[in-house]
Amino acid sequence: MMELPSREVSGVALSHDVQSQPGEIRIDPMTPGDLPLVLAIERRSFPTPWSERAFASELRDNLYADYIVARHGDRLVGYAGMWCILDEAHVTTIAVDPEFRGRGIGNRLLTALEERALRYGCRRMTLEVRVSNHVAQRLYLRHGFRPCGIRRGYYVDNGEDAIIMWRDRLDPPGPVAAEGEDAPRTGRDAGLQAGTEPATGAGAAPGGSERP
Repeated sequence: MMELPSREVSGVALSHDVQSQPGEIRIDPMTPGDLPLVLAIERRSFPTPWSERAFASELRDNLYADYIVARHGDRLVGYAGMWCILDEAHVTTIAVDPEFRGRGIGNRLLTALEERALRYGCRRMTLEVRVSNHVAQRLYLRHGFRPCGIRRGYYVDNGEDAIIMWRDRLDPPGPVAAEGEDAPRTGRDAGLQAGTEPATGAGAAPGGSERP
């Protein structure tokens, strides 16, 4: 299993993705055939993008990994991933095509990860997010995540600290309101980007780049 770069689960990639709900969005498992489009979004979303080799290794070799994509019609518009180890899920990445941000796709991806984690027997979920990424932090809070610590200098591109967030009770998800609605609130910038110890530092995804 490759060590992935530290990443912010919802920083850069979700910076505007907290408004209206999407229309026809379908969530599918990520396949090797999706990688060219995934990489195009990856490079537009993160200062230290993962390589094709890193993603391919996650899909092929990492038995703990689960990656999904969001499609609008036939177009791939976002993706997300996590590691599921014992009863814990660690979000490794969440990213949305810049042209499709602000439509609730990031929220849909995170909800899908939560649902899949429950099916795999996970009861807790964690991620990392940049201290400066207030939009992503609000999304995670809406999803029941709470800050519980700091990883100093976690992001290799600028040495920024990461906030460690945990959702200690992973219940079947109900509707999560968009920003501005009366409801609580919460990936890569998704949370799981880099780290050598999967249970605590999955933020280090393939290749060693930083995610959330």
